[in-house]
Amino acid sequence: MKKFKASIHKIPRSILTVFFIASILTACSSDDKSAEENGNEENPDTEIPDTSLYYKVIHVKNYQGSTSDENPTAPSATLYYSLEENKAVEGSYKKTRKWDLAFGGLYASFLSGNNGTNTQNNGYLAGGKGGIAIVAKPFNDVVDIPADSEFKTGIDLIGTDDAGSFGNGIGWYLYDFGGEVVTNGTDPQKAHVAYALGEPLTINNGTVIPARTVILKTANGNYAKIKMISVYKDIYTPTEWFKDTPHMYYTFDYVIVPAGSTKFEIK
Repeated sequence: MKKFKASIHKIPRSILTVFFIASILTACSSDDKSAEENGNEENPDTEIPDTSLYYKVIHVKNYQGSTSDENPTAPSATLYYSLEENKAVEGSYKKTRKWDLAFGGLYASFLSGNNGTNTQNNGYLAGGKGGIAIVAKPFNDVVDIPADSEFKTGIDLIGTDDAGSFGNGIGWYLYDFGGEVVTNGTDPQKAHVAYALGEPLTINNGTVIPARTVILKTANGNYAKIKMISVYKDIYTPTEWFKDTPHMYYTFDYVIVPAGSTKFEIK
């Protein structure tokens, strides 16, 4: 042991310093590589949002979800979308703040936000500040941003409307199980149709169902309003939606504004 200590003392101090710095740099490089390879978002607060998407109408066309009707009552794989980056997000990132809007539940048609405090939320413990709300107003008429207390933070919260089959409160779409809610029930191809309520819809008994607008608080605390237009591939008119029309292909518009805003503005 004495000989070992003596040999260290004989090494020039400058060489020891170089060795020490090289060791630190090597360790840092190894850590960075590991985080990158694992896709691990250790500090999502360092991400810079794409502010070029603020204050304009963004159109999303044919965002694909479940297309299988073999077991319609089974929940589909949850889909995740980033409104702040206008892109789909892989499910492996659900415990991060990379996504803002989740499509879950039946046919992946129930919407929710990304919230890190609600134990039921897909993003639980990931630090998300999000939530979701819905109002019975047309997209263009929604100007005021609700108070934070109005946003719900759970999972699979907004889907089927009470005016249709299997209603779950005020929803973004009306599901017509037998085809007799919206039409007269004589055409089997009009059964099992999901009517997005981005525009008002007149049903078979003459009632006009008001348009719905979804309002979202994003994972980073920004705000968006969303108009759900269709769940059918390349088809946007209710009279052309049929049981066998390819689905679920979500088409929607949205406007996003930064945290602290009180109004939805388009500039």
